[in-house]
Order: sequence, then structure tokens, then C-alpha cells
Amino acid sequence: MTLPCIALIAHDQKKDDMADFARQHQKALSRFRIVATGTTGGKVQEACPDLQVTRLRSGPLGGDQQIGAMIATGDVDMLLFFIDPLTSMPHDVDVKALTRLATVYDIPMALNRATAEKLIDFQ
Repeated sequence: MTLPCIALIAHDQKKDDMADFARQHQKALSRFRIVATGTTGGKVQEACPDLQVTRLRSGPLGGDQQIGAMIATGDVDMLLFFIDPLTSMPHDVDVKALTRLATVYDIPMALNRATAEKLIDFQ
């Protein structure tokens, strides 16, 4: 049986928060296949060495689009994307496309830690 897949992404100012979230929810996350954009995946692996994390490209270098493609093909079951609404993002169009795909394909999506806490508690 294949484990469900969760995608983890965090903007620069939220990467430490994502790593802390992963550390606190390591047991729940171990029930998923985990994919993450490059730097976020590295931070999560550093915080939780026992978790298997597939690292894709960095978000601005195509990682957001890789995860978007995985959502479109049904390979991602949940998206946790800790966004930083106070910092300008040069790849903002990629971010919008990714959240649009998660909405179109109706997968659970958290854009902040509070929502992620609720989603992971239901798993």
C-alpha cells in the first residue's frame, strides 16, 4: 500500500517555523510520503533525521511548479505551504498557480501553521 503524499513548502521567513512544525509532528508526518521544495526539505531533514523527505528544486527555480504538477497528476494528497505575506516574492505567480491547483484539485491546503495544526490533527 502506498502512503499518502504531503507536500511541504515554506517561504524564507517561515522555514524555521516549518522545521519546528515537522519536529513537533514527526510521528504524524511519518505516515506520509513527504515531498518538499529544496531548502525547506533540507531544513525538515535537519530537524527530523528519521523522516524520509524527497527534495525537489528550490521554489523559485521550479520546485513550486514541480509540486503543482504532482498535484495535477494526483500524486500529492495535502499541501502545507507556510507563506510569508509580508515579504515580496519575485516568483509570486508560481505561488498563486500552486495554490490555485490545490484548490482546483480539492486537496487539503494550509497556508499557515494554525491551519496545518488542524489538518495534521485529523490524520
